Amino acid sequence: MTDLPDALTGWFSARGWQPRRHQRDMLAEARAGRHALLVATTGAGKTLAGFLPTLAELIEAPRDGLHTLYVSPLKALAVDIQRNLVNPIDEMGLDIRVETRTGDTPSDRKARQRVKPPHILLTTPESLSLLLSYPDSATMFAGLRTIVIDEVHAFATGKRGDLLALAMARLQRIAPGLRRVALSATVADPDGYRAWLAPDGDIDAVSLVRGEPGAAPRIDILLPQDRVPWAGHSGRYAAEQVMGEIAAHRTSIVFCNTRSLAELIFQDLWKANEHGLPIGVHHGSLALEARRKVEAAMASGRLRALVATASLDLGVDWGDVDCVIQMGAPKGSSRLLQRIGRANHRLDEASEAILVPGNRFEYLEARAALDAVEAGELDPDLFRPGALDVLAQHVMACACAGPFRQDEMLDEVRSALPYSALTDETFDRVLGFIRDGGYSLRAYDRFKRLVQEPDGTWRVAHPKFVAQHRLNAGIIVEATMLTVRFRNGRQLGKVEEGFAATLSHGDTFFFAGLSLEVETIDTEDVIVRATSRPARIPSYGGSRMPLSTNLADRVRRFLADPGEWHRFPDDVRDWLAMQARRSTLPAPGQLLVETFPREGRHYMVAYSFEGWNAHQSLGMLVTKRMEARGLKPLGFVANDYALACYGLEKIEDPAALFSADILEDEFVDWVQQSHLLKRAFREVAVIGGLVDRQHPGKRKTGRQVTFSTDLIYDVLRKYEPTHLLLQAAWDDARARMTDVGRLAHLLDRAAETMVHVDLERVSPLAVPVLVLIGRERVSTNAGDDALLIEAEALAAEAMAAA
Repeated sequence: MTDLPDALTGWFSARGWQPRRHQRDMLAEARAGRHALLVATTGAGKTLAGFLPTLAELIEAPRDGLHTLYVSPLKALAVDIQRNLVNPIDEMGLDIRVETRTGDTPSDRKARQRVKPPHILLTTPESLSLLLSYPDSATMFAGLRTIVIDEVHAFATGKRGDLLALAMARLQRIAPGLRRVALSATVADPDGYRAWLAPDGDIDAVSLVRGEPGAAPRIDILLPQDRVPWAGHSGRYAAEQVMGEIAAHRTSIVFCNTRSLAELIFQDLWKANEHGLPIGVHHGSLALEARRKVEAAMASGRLRALVATASLDLGVDWGDVDCVIQMGAPKGSSRLLQRIGRANHRLDEASEAILVPGNRFEYLEARAALDAVEAGELDPDLFRPGALDVLAQHVMACACAGPFRQDEMLDEVRSALPYSALTDETFDRVLGFIRDGGYSLRAYDRFKRLVQEPDGTWRVAHPKFVAQHRLNAGIIVEATMLTVRFRNGRQLGKVEEGFAATLSHGDTFFFAGLSLEVETIDTEDVIVRATSRPARIPSYGGSRMPLSTNLADRVRRFLADPGEWHRFPDDVRDWLAMQARRSTLPAPGQLLVETFPREGRHYMVAYSFEGWNAHQSLGMLVTKRMEARGLKPLGFVANDYALACYGLEKIEDPAALFSADILEDEFVDWVQQSHLLKRAFREVAVIGGLVDRQHPGKRKTGRQVTFSTDLIYDVLRKYEPTHLLLQAAWDDARARMTDVGRLAHLLDRAAETMVHVDLERVSPLAVPVLVLIGRERVSTNAGDDALLIEAEALAAEAMAAA
């Protein structure tokens, strides 16, 4: 039977609603005792579908104690769900308590929740992991019936997903009858998520419930009043037009791909805001109070527009939002759908969205995203083995709750899909690391967190390590900014740690209008000297969001198929036609490499479409190889679509620079000599519990944490290069920081698919990436005007027929 209790039936009827089919299906799966994955569009009532079985069970069989855990990737989402769930419960007059538990929850409420938990607890993966570290967790969760994971696509494939998978394995051991439920609007591989959700990865144990299709979204590409720009990635040129769209709608969300861009766009819109409309900005760097204030203003309808980043991707449900504007390309069809879903939030009304491409390649990408959404094509989800630093943190949490036997813990851990292939030997190494830090560190008592009793059980070595774990546990490690300064102390500004980590002694880069050479990098400073040598490495990064392989493939197909070009604006069509006439356009499987001279330099541009991160890494490697071969490189620039290297000598044989062995030789040298591996080690050392972020009553500064991890890193590199955390750091450096998987894909096919075209002058296709060289040489304020002038001059040269 899937009939609803009278209270729920009456609540639906009073609003003139009927439960949707997928909501009834979720209730049926619950009553059959099956795990379930619900894939339904935004506005289809996913959250209610996830909670409906809980409400029905608590109405039909009232009870005390914790019944349902709701896990969300964002604190704001948990708070929002509480508001949307408490209202119906109050309206039905039900005696059901709902509470949140996040890092922002007062400590007295946290303590009370463990003694007298609510019926429904809304939390995050990190807060759940902390709950499991208490000895009374077995009592608290013994009667748990359901865990609901919202927006599962947002974290299942990353480290937070590893932590949650391990937490679910522990909960299943405590409450064997626990039912697992996951919700998402954008899942390309439902079977992958079913396996991730299932105990022991048993995909058949998880039912797939699909929601009813909603109204197709209405998506337009905003075109500038004159023509699509040659360069840029932000769409800032369109501020006045965007402000016009804001004025024409009730409430708009303006999405940007980075926090710094969100601030710039907000300032641009404010300058164009002739009517003084109330607009705000929301991103993860803002203080909690500022974010809460903006969220409350949006919820009450006091703002006409909100400039936001991914901090709102997963969204807070504001029904009055009737337009979503994406500044710059969306980088993926799934991300675009997620953002579009913030508009209207109703199944039967079309969401309205406007894309503002930053340049001509981004126009093609925006068109590709529209086609992908129309075709229902989502970005692939890449599952990978679980991270060892996360496993070490989880095992320590379990030890804080009470002693455990190694064989039982290993069985439990292997029931989580990311760790299903974990070997006995690797688990031994994880336990050994928590026991004494590894053989290089075992002389120090502060690393001896676990001991093994004569009967084989493991327990925490001292109560101080329990308090230490609870203060420091977590997966998100904040990135720091490093100060660029001369040795005499004069400061030039700050750069992101991610950029500084790629630098080595002697590298040159352009910053604050100067060409600078790196002397040393310490815990929070990049110490430089002015140099007459050319700046080789670009400090301007652009969007950090990787271009999805799906959209990259669609853009490639556009280039190769003139039959599609009638859909493009005249200037984009002319751009591609002139490229075909003067050089060539690559077929989908080809790697086009162009070489040409310009103003006394020799350029090589490779159109590889593997995303900025992979291209940035490749630029580092290729210029090092150019130097070794006497080609006198001067620098490189990269965007999502291409890599351009330039130097004093002509490159006759590009294929030799792109051979696959670059990942065995130059890549290893670069990662070890730069600070990339050191940065990755800092993160895994914090997550794995080797280094504390805070002590009772005080928090370490970023400098203190970095100083501690750098010392340990140097010891391990010298005396224990096979240490567990160095292995974990290498995994991170390869996958996350350098995108080595896409690099390998590019290099493996380079030799067979490369098409080399040697030109007398710059090609039309090269203009958007070459203009970035100019961005390195202008200050932020003067940048856009200077770039426009440079882009027009470069474009005129490239587009000349003869």
